[in-house]
Amino acid sequence: MAQIYTDISRTFNEYLLMPNLTTKSCISDSIDLSTPITKYKKGEPCSLKINIPIVSAIMQSVSNDSLAIALSRCGGLSFIFGSQSIEKQAEMVRKVKKYKQGFVISDSNLTVHHTLKDVLELREATGHSTIPVTEDGLPSGKLMGIITSRDYRLSRDSLEKKVSDFMTPFSKLIAGQYGISLSEANDIIWDNKLNCLPIVDNQQNLHALVFRKDYDYHKQNPNQLMDSEKRLMVGTGINTHDYKERVPALIEAGTDIFCVDSSDGYTEWQKETIQYVKKAYGDTVKIGGGNVVDKEGFLYLVEAGADFVKIGIGGGSICITREQKGIGRGQATTVLEVAKARDEYLKETGIYIPICSDGGIVHDYHIVLALAMGADFVMMGRYFARFDESPTKKVKHGNTYVKEYWGEGSNRARNWQRYDISEEKGLKFEEGVDSYVPYAGKLKDNLEVTLSKIKSTLASCGSNSIRHLQDTARITLVSSTSIIEGGSHDVILKENDY
Repeated sequence: MAQIYTDISRTFNEYLLMPNLTTKSCISDSIDLSTPITKYKKGEPCSLKINIPIVSAIMQSVSNDSLAIALSRCGGLSFIFGSQSIEKQAEMVRKVKKYKQGFVISDSNLTVHHTLKDVLELREATGHSTIPVTEDGLPSGKLMGIITSRDYRLSRDSLEKKVSDFMTPFSKLIAGQYGISLSEANDIIWDNKLNCLPIVDNQQNLHALVFRKDYDYHKQNPNQLMDSEKRLMVGTGINTHDYKERVPALIEAGTDIFCVDSSDGYTEWQKETIQYVKKAYGDTVKIGGGNVVDKEGFLYLVEAGADFVKIGIGGGSICITREQKGIGRGQATTVLEVAKARDEYLKETGIYIPICSDGGIVHDYHIVLALAMGADFVMMGRYFARFDESPTKKVKHGNTYVKEYWGEGSNRARNWQRYDISEEKGLKFEEGVDSYVPYAGKLKDNLEVTLSKIKSTLASCGSNSIRHLQDTARITLVSSTSIIEGGSHDVILKENDY
């Protein structure tokens, strides 16, 4: 007969954190929100961490290059959606990796023989207003000059005007010598009031550009998540069908970590995908698996070689898997069981496997609950779909603005590749809905509020790190009436006229 679990499947809404002693060391500036996202041996440092415990979901309506850039600058990580062509996904990765940081290899270059029309077309295609002019038009060619928007006037200059007639020639440029440090380059920029410093060698060949704005960005975003080459970090989602072609292309583009995007990760297809990546690339390439909801699924993916395990089925705001198939589990119960299995595995093997809690987050404090219950980081979709940087349209709905948000299991996404049980290129029924979410503005502004709440909650729990929270948190079940008690009640709320 079927195995029956008598324990109730619970959600984050059914729990509250109880306060611990808040010490004087538990202030916002001293709270460390960094967390591991890949497995490591006990006593050794983790090779890959994120600076805040938040990643964005592998969804068409959430994670593209623009959101990946914005989130990485705040210390988190995006997994760019895989339900698109390999070429388009790889190009998104390249845009994130090229976005900035320190010494930038120019990919917008012209020669002295080009015209103003070519300048405008290149600017339109790349968005770059600073264009090096090299002898052969290559990024490593002899630098002849630089073009910026201050070098031409569209109202007076002919589109056929030669670049050589309006560029700032090399003789009038201040350049840095190839081999100087980034700090030295920034000093030259500030001392000479420059916006851009070209880096050249003794033969005047261009090697890189250093921008003033990158220095400013770094100071404004001290938690930026960067790789060893000071480029923003980015993850990518892959499926269990074309991974042999997709993975190499994404590695070449610069992806930092993969995650298998599957509605149910407890499958042989997912095991084969993870094993292929580990056999082909070893530990130099990181890959997570999921989604699973119990100890058995967790251990299955760990034994396959997963660097982290993503947990949760049916808890997303646009997911209707539980309604359609009767498959899933309350997210709080899932986190508690898998975290226990993870700790047992650590005790037996000395290897720590990070857990990503995916779904079930309604309020900001749910993030802290997930962490306290044992998750190392959380993945969110609806949260990020609301922002300017997400790829969907901002539209007027009634008297307010909203953004479109749809599930990967919806017909709109047409992401049949994440469903392993069928080779048919189509969905027989939907496991996700097409919807709207309230428009909320810029990612950074909203995320700063969320992180402030997280840090304040950790302080009330007497913790100054995620690991300390997991070791010392006290959590209580709540009744339906205590949930009502926790909100505003028995008052008449004022209408804000300001």
